[in-house]
Amino acid sequence: MTHRDKPWLIRTYAGHSSASGSNALYRRNLAKGQTGLSVAFDLPTQTGYDPDHILARGEVGKVGVPVAHVGEMRRLFDGIPLDTMNTSMTINATAMWLLAMYQVVAEEQAQAAGRDPVEALGKLSGTTQNDIIKEYLSRGTYVFPPAASMRLTVDTIAYTVAHMPKWNPINICSYHLQEAGATTVQELAFAMSTAIAVLDAVRDSGQVAEEDFGEVVARISFFVNAGVRFVEEMCKMRAFVALWDELCLNRYGVSDAKARRFRYGVQVNSLGLTEAQPENNVQRIVLEMLGVTLSKDARARAIQLPTWNEALGLPRPWDQQWSLRIQQVLVHESDLLDYDDLFTGSVVVEAKVAQLVADARAEMDRIAELGGAVPAVETGYMKAALVASHAARRARLESGEDVVVGVNAFTESEPNPLLADLDAAIQTADPQAEAEAIADVAAWRADRDNDAVVASLDALAAAAKTGENLMLPTLACVRAGVTTGEWSNALREVFGEYRAPTGVAGVSGAPDGEQIARARAAVTQTGEQVGRRLRLLVGKPGLDGHSNGAEQVAVRARDVGFEVVYQGIRLTPEQIVAAAVAEDVHCVGLSILSGSHMELIPAVLAGLRQAGAGDLPVIVGGIIPEADARALMEAGVAAVFTPKDYGLTEIMLRIVDVIRAANDLPPLSTS
Repeated sequence: MTHRDKPWLIRTYAGHSSASGSNALYRRNLAKGQTGLSVAFDLPTQTGYDPDHILARGEVGKVGVPVAHVGEMRRLFDGIPLDTMNTSMTINATAMWLLAMYQVVAEEQAQAAGRDPVEALGKLSGTTQNDIIKEYLSRGTYVFPPAASMRLTVDTIAYTVAHMPKWNPINICSYHLQEAGATTVQELAFAMSTAIAVLDAVRDSGQVAEEDFGEVVARISFFVNAGVRFVEEMCKMRAFVALWDELCLNRYGVSDAKARRFRYGVQVNSLGLTEAQPENNVQRIVLEMLGVTLSKDARARAIQLPTWNEALGLPRPWDQQWSLRIQQVLVHESDLLDYDDLFTGSVVVEAKVAQLVADARAEMDRIAELGGAVPAVETGYMKAALVASHAARRARLESGEDVVVGVNAFTESEPNPLLADLDAAIQTADPQAEAEAIADVAAWRADRDNDAVVASLDALAAAAKTGENLMLPTLACVRAGVTTGEWSNALREVFGEYRAPTGVAGVSGAPDGEQIARARAAVTQTGEQVGRRLRLLVGKPGLDGHSNGAEQVAVRARDVGFEVVYQGIRLTPEQIVAAAVAEDVHCVGLSILSGSHMELIPAVLAGLRQAGAGDLPVIVGGIIPEADARALMEAGVAAVFTPKDYGLTEIMLRIVDVIRAANDLPPLSTS
């Protein structure tokens, strides 16, 4: 037995509805023993829109807290001393902007307490996620083209290295890659290739002296996913340690072993949690946490756990408390932290780690041959690889090769007392949040020095056209009262916007079998009866960038014979209606995971009626509570699919029957 290891930072990922409501939640969680904050921002904040923008409709306060200006940031951290708090902010495209607001609030807190604001800045500890590359591949909250986005990341890193010595300016983030389908090898290789792209860009920018570059490397952190295969996940983390050490030493010449330490935080796999028999999610969460805690030499330094009911909707404070207590039991009741690494010398572990390292190096070499991570994004290579891997994973699930308890095996169940009142088993976002946020931002704009706002935005745009670091003009915008949307729009006008490749072209994932044959026959027969090949529009309305489900539906629909129209993420209802009419589709399929379905789906239905296409059937997929599903069906939606509907080919058969009903054809006995 050795000296007891220091516990990791214990966090919960939280934020919703409003800054004041989220602040109250943070205070309660900290009082319960949480040791750090992990802030969830809503999608308009993450993608650079104010609450009154058309694309923010239905999205304000749904998956996180809206922060449209520094006044909201003040409310978010009211009574929470930032110079002693460790805060993780899940923010990427607008990371520089949110960090600047955080800095200004910290300085204001110091001044109010009679302390030196510069000294307070030096004490700030935490992380901005700030990994834009994975946004193009998985999560979808990018704004600008890759080169401009990388510049914002580089400027943020260079600024924090010079002025915020305890702040981690980026999490190289493999978390969402796994959710988007990445194999363990792809997760390792894509994350390491991203790190290379970021570090090379910082080095080549000339903003950091060569002798100080080891400080940049030491400030890079990672954010990873941990799935339920906890032995493989633990080996993955040991492989990360080995690859990172090798990269830092050989490519960047960092001789200080402490600076080469692989430092990472983790959220265990949220999308692996199931709507069916959700009580099973508790043991999944525990097993996933073990994968990143058992090995001392590869142990996470910060952990946030999802809740048992996240596949159903927004967790309540009690659900978050349950997940908090899971961590606390492991830290304080078990003897895990009392021992050195449990796996040193294990033949099995060493062989698995060596294989993962070798395979990851080979994939990293392929990405390097393409020119690195950014060109591999722009050509669509990495995205297509993820879509293909995800399609293969879905095929294994549908065939039963991969077993998920309660979903495709052991589905018999006693009545679940946790779900006795399903509507009360999750928390509903404040329905007034959007209206209140719109009113607040209007009042904020009316009560500021407009000349100062215009001057600061002009200075930001001018700096963006040069090689100047953009953090200082961004801080000036914060102090002048600029809003999130205004800051982003100023940069949009200089950098432009970007639509990443969807990755669905050329990918096939349908397992062979009788059901696939029936689906193909049904699509062919119905197409002949309506007079042309069936055409399906797959749409992502609103700001929800989690496109994994939509991509897999598009791939399977094409596999069974549909002609598929899929234009990617971030569309208004009006754009979806226009595409449905222009493409003359037989069915509109909408995917929403952000909770904005009750606002956006009715808008699509109304738009179709106004366009004279009210008889066009609309189907919906997403995390949709039962009461909302009933309401959508009553409003005219033909079918609602939730995560429990895992069989993609069965979904295809049901879509065919929806199309047949809309065309006055009898259903086929195929589903």
